[in-house]
Amino acid sequence: MLSFVPTPISRIMAALFSRYGTSMVKIGIVGGTGYTGVELLRILANHPDVEVACVTSRGEAGKNVTELFPSLRGFMDIAFTEPDPALLRSCDLVFFATPNGTAMQSAPELLAAGVRVIDLAADFRISDVALWEQWYGMTHACPQVLGDAVYGLPEINRESIRKAQLVANPGCYPTATILGFLPLVEEGIVDTSALVADCKSGVSGAGRGASVPTLMAECGESFKAYGVAGHRHLPEIRQVLGRAMSGEPGLTFVPHLVPMIRGILATLYGRLIREGVDLQAVYEERYRDEPFVDVMPAGSLPETRYVRGSNRCQIAIHRPQDGDTLVVLSAIDNLVKGAAGQAVHNMNIMCGLPETAGLTSVALSP
Repeated sequence: MLSFVPTPISRIMAALFSRYGTSMVKIGIVGGTGYTGVELLRILANHPDVEVACVTSRGEAGKNVTELFPSLRGFMDIAFTEPDPALLRSCDLVFFATPNGTAMQSAPELLAAGVRVIDLAADFRISDVALWEQWYGMTHACPQVLGDAVYGLPEINRESIRKAQLVANPGCYPTATILGFLPLVEEGIVDTSALVADCKSGVSGAGRGASVPTLMAECGESFKAYGVAGHRHLPEIRQVLGRAMSGEPGLTFVPHLVPMIRGILATLYGRLIREGVDLQAVYEERYRDEPFVDVMPAGSLPETRYVRGSNRCQIAIHRPQDGDTLVVLSAIDNLVKGAAGQAVHNMNIMCGLPETAGLTSVALSP
């Protein structure tokens, strides 16, 4: 397996090798039939530095991926296969685009074989085993590797991701919420005991499986809150923000379902406790070198359509009527920056590739 040393020279060499076709990162995808799976295929189809070696699906084994997803015709020519541990062990890196509870069954064997793993589900996001089991309602199959998992939000953990063998790709709501709150929490600008995250998501966030709440007749022309008593992403957000402030924040998190396909808009509230701060400058400086965070001009109003299909998070900060309540707007595509795009960003960092490789698509608008 290729070994990448986390230095600028290794990144330059990796880019040169891939440019001339002498070194490609061999990728496996476990669970290629869901929305995040096909989004991975879409992004990797145009990635200059990877070879997709296998895409697994028990239900669709033997079918070409283009039979299920005609959008990939002419870009991807590979058939779904049954999960084959030997084939997966031959990969440099394996993505798990599977339901919660799947990756933890197979990750230890792959890690032992030297294969790097990125899990797009929640199996490794929460470091406290008991807390994870409480929220996900199952026994964790490999608590011994939880301590080695790196939370894959590059804007916080870039250097740890670079050296990681196992990356827990963040959830969609946590990505939008954490990136929106992070500068305020890091700089001690708001009262962290009473943060509020009011988030809206398109129905693709519920996955591709058939369910009554996501039927057109159920969610069309309607708008509702859910998970008000407690949502699985709440402890994840608290954990990450808590590490940024050396203590757990008080956070009220309420998700909503919007009758659209893609996108998350997080409207975040915090009470100002520091005066004389140039809030726009704080955000611009914090994300100045981040390729996938766009701090919009003061007074802007991010919309989900401005990021649809892209790996960007667009953020704007407001102080209505110059009062003591700050409002941060954070917009992402839940399937890209909130899932597959962020996973590919993590892969690029782990493998010493240019961070933006395969991820430069402009958002679809309108």
